[in-house]
Amino acid sequence: MSFFNLFRRNKNKTTSPAATPYEAIGGEPAVKAIANSFYDIMASDPMAKELYALHPQPLDRIRHVFFLYLMMWTGGPDDYQTQFGHPRLRARHLPYTVTPALKAQWMYCMNKAIFLHVSDFTLATRLLSALDDLATHMINQPEAD
Repeated sequence: MSFFNLFRRNKNKTTSPAATPYEAIGGEPAVKAIANSFYDIMASDPMAKELYALHPQPLDRIRHVFFLYLMMWTGGPDDYQTQFGHPRLRARHLPYTVTPALKAQWMYCMNKAIFLHVSDFTLATRLLSALDDLATHMINQPEAD
């Protein structure tokens, strides 16, 4: 389920009934800023060095693909699905080892990126809660001993 559907079922009183999270955070420019900040943080913050090391360089293509996914996930245009088909996120991540520690690094970067660009605290925390559930679903290996 996309966050958009979750948002529509659980919208709060400060959000208009027609608003999607995509619209509420500022549309394409805000989603692009979040995606770019996410990868900038990952590339520069020592807390995410293991996660960064797993990503193919340069990050240009993955930034763009993540932006398209995030845009669709928040209820914006579905360019991701048009270009790549159904996200099948878990299947796409199975070739990679995803541990709870890597999930924590991913969420660390996402928390920083969301709070840089989403001024509505309630919306930001709802986005992050849904993203945390999604990231937990990607875990496919326990922590190494």
